Amino acid sequence: MTLEGKQLIGSQAVLAQGPAIHGIDPSTGDRLEPGYPAGGKAEVERACELAWAAFDGYRETSLEERARFLETVADNIEAIGDDLITRAMQESGLPRARLEGERGRTCGQLRLFAGVVRAGEWLDVRIDPALPERQPMPR
Repeated sequence: MTLEGKQLIGSQAVLAQGPAIHGIDPSTGDRLEPGYPAGGKAEVERACELAWAAFDGYRETSLEERARFLETVADNIEAIGDDLITRAMQESGLPRARLEGERGRTCGQLRLFAGVVRAGEWLDVRIDPALPERQPMPR
């Protein structure tokens, strides 16, 4: 995992022009590199435009595609491996075991949500089949 101090806006890594924000290692007080320059109005507007543009397309995806998306996010978090845990330890001061547990919980929840999405029960869809023999009148 290579940190570059860039914002991800859409599918592009963007180096903003604002003052850099740095993490601080709570165990040493040292400033962590790289810094992340603050975004301005242009970056916020671009991110909002892209989010809005993605909305219509995403809501047309199937439940299976949405579930696979969540599972892919979990897979990608796990694929970062130890680099994620090491950096999170530097930024938070939390111990490795706690952060590994948090990563596992997060990925587990993403996969749980994928199962919920895939099942579709949250849509509260009702299918009432025709009952031509129903009394006092057919349905």
